Formats: sequence, structure tokens, C-alpha cells
Amino acid sequence: MEFTNTIWSLLPPLIAIILALITKEVYSSLFVGILTGGLLFAGFNVSVAMKHIFVDGMIGQLSDSWNVGILVFLVILGSMVMLMNRAGGSAAFGKWAVKHVKTKRGAQFATIILGVLIFIDDYFNCLTVGSVMRPVTDKHGISREKLAYLIDATAAPICIISPISSWAAAVTGFVDGANGLSLFVRAIPYNFYALLTLVMMIAITSMKFDYGSMSLAELNHMVENRKNKKKDAASLTGAEDQPHPPISQNGRVIHLVLPIVSLIVCCVIGMIYTGGFFSGVDFVTAFSNSDASVGLVYGSAVALVITIIFFVATRVLSFNDCMNAIPEGFKSMVPAILVLTFAWTLKSMTDSLGASTYVGGVVENVAGNAAFMSLLPALVFLVGIFLAFATGTSWGTFGILIPIVVNLFGGDLNNELMIISISACMAGAVCGDHCSPISDTTIMASAGAGCEHIRHVTTQLPYVITVAIVSLVSYVIAGFVKNWFISLFVSIVLMILTLVVIKKISQKKTSN
Repeated sequence: MEFTNTIWSLLPPLIAIILALITKEVYSSLFVGILTGGLLFAGFNVSVAMKHIFVDGMIGQLSDSWNVGILVFLVILGSMVMLMNRAGGSAAFGKWAVKHVKTKRGAQFATIILGVLIFIDDYFNCLTVGSVMRPVTDKHGISREKLAYLIDATAAPICIISPISSWAAAVTGFVDGANGLSLFVRAIPYNFYALLTLVMMIAITSMKFDYGSMSLAELNHMVENRKNKKKDAASLTGAEDQPHPPISQNGRVIHLVLPIVSLIVCCVIGMIYTGGFFSGVDFVTAFSNSDASVGLVYGSAVALVITIIFFVATRVLSFNDCMNAIPEGFKSMVPAILVLTFAWTLKSMTDSLGASTYVGGVVENVAGNAAFMSLLPALVFLVGIFLAFATGTSWGTFGILIPIVVNLFGGDLNNELMIISISACMAGAVCGDHCSPISDTTIMASAGAGCEHIRHVTTQLPYVITVAIVSLVSYVIAGFVKNWFISLFVSIVLMILTLVVIKKISQKKTSN
């Protein structure tokens, strides 16, 4: 136990992340991190380490009701996407979109708008936007890496600034003795990372440029398209490589739209049901108290039944065809499920080593110095990034840092610096989660876009770092100014100016 509650507790996730970025192979990298965590916890006693890894870790995570609910939701959603593909709904939507979305920029804006509209839950956002927009972005020559970035950037960043979302419910649950929802709403204008991510997506789409490894991915995709080597997308996570029955020729756009709409409506109803809405609780409170994992399972299960009935009734698929598509949908989600299982197990290793206790102690010691109080939001933002990046979880970071921040200010709701610091915690957590290869949201974005996971991580990393740097400067300014309008205005101006400079530098490099 000599390694618990020390800096050594951060070693397992760091090893997994570094190996994943170096080897471009995520499964073995995660397992090496898990093995390191187990050995540290057991004091290098192999038998104890194996028990801790597989019994306490992997089996423990797979028996957790929340995690099981997410896996069931993934399987059902994979089955629905397979059904929509087999019924010809995705193909029909692709043909419709080609007629109405005329340009590459229009396809990117359509992806962003759809991502913004689906603000309920990040998992739901990633997989739904991916399944709907992938045929459109493929037709307009947008790389899977760029699609994965647009999906990822409109998942957690949107959920963290939406009062009606599973993320808002999680954040409010970490604030004891105060109106958590009120704090959440007041913190929205200071959530620079989420807001500037939206600004960045709109700006680079409008300015028609990419940079870093994303620019290379787009160029390679263009070359592949010209050589006609790019395969058509047909499934959620790469199942287009697998043989399957032909797509129905009777499919129409309604065979994609109705299942998606029913999924959204049913998932919202499922979430507020778990929060007690139908027992007399008001809508906002029901959302705050909802169990997103269970609610998404309820909603997706009902939507799946509706979809099957609709497809059979309209004769685009027979009942047997529908039943055959369900296990195929399950197969399409296996890569994402495997990575999620390893990521959750790695998180349990990190938790058992007391990483949260160690980081929390460091933050309290540093923040206790009055000289740093105006710089506290920037400090919290950096710690949030590091903790979420190392553990792959935003919600875990909320649970560690938000109570510390509230205690530092004595729960004073009128202290603007506390609001800024809470927002910095949320922004840092989303930023770290956004670029971590072991983050479940990042994994879901890769799955939704049908993009190789490590390629998604490496191509979006320069974009995340750019927004993070501007956000850090913004939190320094906000800590002294303590005015959301001035701070937000300055941050947006800085973001746009930064992108203009990057574009000019990129153009110079290209011309040379």
C-alpha cells in the first residue's frame, strides 16, 4: 500500500496514454496500464494483483449497474443503426442530403447543428450524430477524423453548458448544501472551453482550413477519394467490412428520421421517468435527479420496438430480417465495448491507488495560499485537465474538484470567484476528457464516426490544445475582472485572432 495516495497513483493511466499515442494500438496499451496499476496496488505480489485486476477491477466494473446500462444502450443503439442501414433509411437520407447539402462546408455545419440540438447526453450525441451524418460527410469528402472531431466537440462541450442534460444532473449532485442547478446556470458564461470549442468549430468551417495532423488526414482522404479507394460507409464502427444481406431498395428518408426522433423522445421520457417526473416531480428537478444510464436503456429499448414495428408495417424489412440485424448491430459495437471495458478497469485501478485523494490534497494545499486566489480558476482549470486526461473521466473530476472549490469559499453563492472556479473545474474536466485516449466519450466519438480511435485522438489534439491555451488565458483574466461579459467577449476575440494567425502560418507553410 506504499504507492497509494501518492504521485505513483497517476502512473498507470499515464503509461496507458503514452503507449497508446506511441504504438497507435489502444487495447494492449490499456492492458499494460491496468497491469501496472494492479501490481502497484498489490506491492508487486502477482497473485494479489491478478485478483485485484480481474475480480475487483474488470468484473467489478462490468457488474456495476451504471456501466451495464451504458453497454446495453450501446448494443441497442448499434442494433437500431444496423436496422436503419438494412432498411435503406441511411442510404435514402444520404441521397436526400446530397441534393440539399451542396457543399463540404454545409455538411460540416449540418453536423455541428445536429450535435448542438442533441444536448441530452454525450453518449447519445456521439452515436446518433455519427450514424445520421456519416453518409453525408462521406459524400462531401470529409475525412472520418474530421467527422469524429465535430462529433466529439459537440458532445461533452454541449452537454456541459445545457441545464437539461445528464451532465447538469451529475454536476448538481456534487454540490452539497446549495442549489446545484443555480450554480450550474451561473457558471455557463464562464465555461470558456466549451463555448470556445463551439466558436472554433464555426470559425474553421467558415474559414475553410485545417491545421496540424487534421490537415494531413483531410489531404490523405482527398487523395484516397480521387483514387476511388475509399469504401462506402455502411455501419457504425467499421462493420462495413463484414458481409451482410443487401440493403432494401424501398427505404425512404422517413425510415431514418422516425427511428431517430422516436429515440430522442423516448430517451428524454426515460430519463425524466427515472427522475420521478410521473410521480409529481417538476421537469427540471426530474432531469436533475434522473439516472441517465437507466433512462437511456428504457428509451432506446422502446425506440427499438417502435422501429421494428414501423419497418415491418411498411414492408421495408421482414420480421426475420429485423431479428437478424440485431446481433449484427451487437457485433458492430464490440470494439467500442472492449475499449470501454478496459478504460473502466483502468479507472478502477487508479481509484484504488487513491489518485483522487492525492490530487485533491495538492489542490487544497496550493489554493490555501491567499496570493493565488485570483489565479485559482486558472489553476483549477489546469488540474481539471490533467486529472480528466489521466483518468479518462469528466464526472470523476467533477466529484473530486467541485466539493473542494465549494469548501474553499465556504459555499458562498454570492462569491463570483467561486462561480468562476466551479466553471473552470467543469471546463478543465471536459478539456482533459476531450483529448484523453482512455475517455469513454472520445471512444464513443470514434465509434460514431467509424474512425480508428487513436487517429481520432491524435488529429483532434492540436485543436484541443489551441482552445485550452486560450481558455487558460481567459480564466486568468476572469479571475481578476470577475465579470462574465467582459471575460467572455475577450476570450472569443482571442480565439478568433488565434485562428486567423494559425491560418496565415499554415498558408505560408503550404506555399513554401
